[in-house]
Amino acid sequence: MDFQYFLEYVPNLAVAKLPAIEAHMKMVPFERIESLKKGGDVKMKPRIAAVMMLLYPKNGITHLVLIVRNSYEGVHSAQIAFPGGKYETIDSVFSNTALRETHEEVGVHPDNMEIIKPFTPMYIPPSNFEVHPFLGICKEEVCFVPDPTEVSAIIELPLSVFLSDQIIVNANMSTSYAKDVNVPAFEIEGHIVWGATAMMLSELKDVLKDVFSSQK
Repeated sequence: MDFQYFLEYVPNLAVAKLPAIEAHMKMVPFERIESLKKGGDVKMKPRIAAVMMLLYPKNGITHLVLIVRNSYEGVHSAQIAFPGGKYETIDSVFSNTALRETHEEVGVHPDNMEIIKPFTPMYIPPSNFEVHPFLGICKEEVCFVPDPTEVSAIIELPLSVFLSDQIIVNANMSTSYAKDVNVPAFEIEGHIVWGATAMMLSELKDVLKDVFSSQK
């Protein structure tokens, strides 16, 4: 999608209704369905994090950035994610966390990002994090500078590819709930994106599709 054309939809995105659990359920591992239907997982004083769902132009075409996390001793090792990280008291509000962490992880200065709206918070039981996603845009071309201590690669996903249902697959994964289970996922540039990131992507995809279709 041409980025200038995409910008015409931004005011509608800012006021769009969030489908929340309705969208999340499309990508939730089977073992979590019942707990979500009953009101969600039990939270044990979760840590807070925020991530940025950043849309920007590349050669005039709208893209979404994702990162490949480095391998480390932890539940999210080598996973595909949005730029973001843990809330710090200096942030004052969660949106500042998303801006600060995006700057630290992929080198985009906060002054070059515009927050459009918050999305539905997501609780992640394996790491006991409550993640607050934010939709943001850069209106100019982006030169990413990944932090090598946290990011092993950057994925620049064309919006048209993201909106295609052809990237939705079922994958066999080992989760915190069970081994070798089929989970709904996105297949993006050879990577399987599942779990919390897939659930957040699902809500973003539903909102974008709804706004685009309502304006036709």
